[in-house]
Amino acid sequence: MQISGGLKKRLSRTFLLQAGAISIAAVISVLLAAGVIKHVLVTEALRLEADYFWVRYEADRDFPLPDTRNLGGFLAPVGSDQGLPEGLQGVVDGFHDVPSGADFTTVYVTTRHGERLYLVFDGERVNELAAYFGLIPLMIVLLVLYLSVWLAFRASHRAVSPVTWLAREVNRLDPDVPDAGLFAGERLPKDADDEVRVLAAALGGFAQRLDAFVERERTFTRDASHELRTPLTVIRVATDVLLERTDLSGPVRESVQRIRRSSGEMEQLVEAFLLLAREADQGLPDEAVCINELVDAELDKLRLIAKDKPVEAQLQADCRLIVQAPEQAVSAVIGNLLRNAYAYTDDGQIRVHIRPRHLIIEDSGVGMSEREIEEAFQPFFRADPQRPGGHGVGLTIVRRFSDRFQWPVQIHSREGGGTRVKIGFPTAVCKVVSKTRQD
Repeated sequence: MQISGGLKKRLSRTFLLQAGAISIAAVISVLLAAGVIKHVLVTEALRLEADYFWVRYEADRDFPLPDTRNLGGFLAPVGSDQGLPEGLQGVVDGFHDVPSGADFTTVYVTTRHGERLYLVFDGERVNELAAYFGLIPLMIVLLVLYLSVWLAFRASHRAVSPVTWLAREVNRLDPDVPDAGLFAGERLPKDADDEVRVLAAALGGFAQRLDAFVERERTFTRDASHELRTPLTVIRVATDVLLERTDLSGPVRESVQRIRRSSGEMEQLVEAFLLLAREADQGLPDEAVCINELVDAELDKLRLIAKDKPVEAQLQADCRLIVQAPEQAVSAVIGNLLRNAYAYTDDGQIRVHIRPRHLIIEDSGVGMSEREIEEAFQPFFRADPQRPGGHGVGLTIVRRFSDRFQWPVQIHSREGGGTRVKIGFPTAVCKVVSKTRQD
């Protein structure tokens, strides 16, 4: 799994979204403020200015019209446009925005005693006021905002950096060879908080315990397997000597044969354990392995072991399937699947079908329920504990190798209807050939 700084990215996105949202809100606020200045304050000022003029004009007919930098006035009889600028001709009472050289010009028209007053407010000054009292404060607010967001981001970045460092080190930890030194105190970032140091110490302790556990498992598997091989070999040789004798009664010979079969199963189980121990210790060499040849060899072994069973084995190959993998691992997987099929088939057929990139093993045995399928790969699970043969670890070994080499295994079965196991070899090479074999 690759660590791509997800926490830092989320923090960055959060701060950017926050800064963007506040910036948009500030811009909208300034624009609304400009609208208030233009359309509320200006109109109110013009209304008050018109009322003031009419009061003074009624008292003194010579009272001058407003004439300032921003405000101008015109007075004309009702119905006459004489002396009015072109943009004011035909304008009725009320507020109007009329075209001019500026961005906008507001005109307020009122009528009293047969005369009409035109008050014209130059919009250019309003824009300047909006800039002075809106845009400039907006720029200052945005600068302060961006600076505070950047400082907050830097602070949060320093706060989460030890956590992301710790995540990368955990990602580097190899469960097969755990290195507790990855979480040593001297390797922690200088700005690591106490919580991160406590977490690193806990992970270091866990790595040490995991290393000790893995080593104990490997040692036990290796030593136990080696120690078991000698007595199993003695049992096999002794049973072979007994079976060569001609004076054994039928029941005694049958018991010896049962001992011989059980010792053979134990030898195969020990070999699988040794294989797993070697793979965990130093790995196994990859080589080009022919699935067809391994299936042939395993069927020959089973035919000798289960020769008294009325079970017919059929092999159909669509091609020669070549997989690049340790031969011992492929042999252990195929052997355990075939032995399992033989063990749970009292009579009938076992069909092996080799297809491009996968192998199918079907039997006409007792089958399994849905619960048994779910637990089939659990250690020491047996669907029928009373059935002779097997120790409940064959499918567990299959699952360990399938997980290790990415060989997916699927089981389809129903009670009384046989079992179908499909194992895939995604990287296998298929050489076309057709071969059918029956035993």
